[in-house]
Amino acid sequence: MLAQLAVSGIMVLFTVFIHGSGIFALGRFLKVEAREEAAENIHPMSLRGISVTLALVLGLIALHGIEIWLYAFVFLGLGALPTIDEAIYFSTITYSTTGYDDEGFNKAWRMVAAIEGVNGIILLGWSTAFFVTVVARMGRTK
Repeated sequence: MLAQLAVSGIMVLFTVFIHGSGIFALGRFLKVEAREEAAENIHPMSLRGISVTLALVLGLIALHGIEIWLYAFVFLGLGALPTIDEAIYFSTITYSTTGYDDEGFNKAWRMVAAIEGVNGIILLGWSTAFFVTVVARMGRTK
């Protein structure tokens, strides 16, 4: 149990650091873009504004993808799952809290999977809050 908690703790810290860094970078990108849009009097619902929003969504999905793949590699490295395909699938359904089942998963490491679910929902919520804030700002008029 101690090993499971140690691995989980390290993964939570690592993924929160990655996510925070990614959100920070996306926020900086959006601030620069907002200044340029204001200077050039570009409406947020223009083609450029929509493209920026799509880039933001792809950036958030990429962050979650990195975190999911990291958990998959951990599961693979621990011998909890036999193949990378199974590890990525299992990590994705666990991170998103879909969680169909853990058939074929090494029960010695299932606490890591449970904590991945908690970690994933927190990081997904963080991304949602960030995205909602950005979209709400787009609706404001000058």
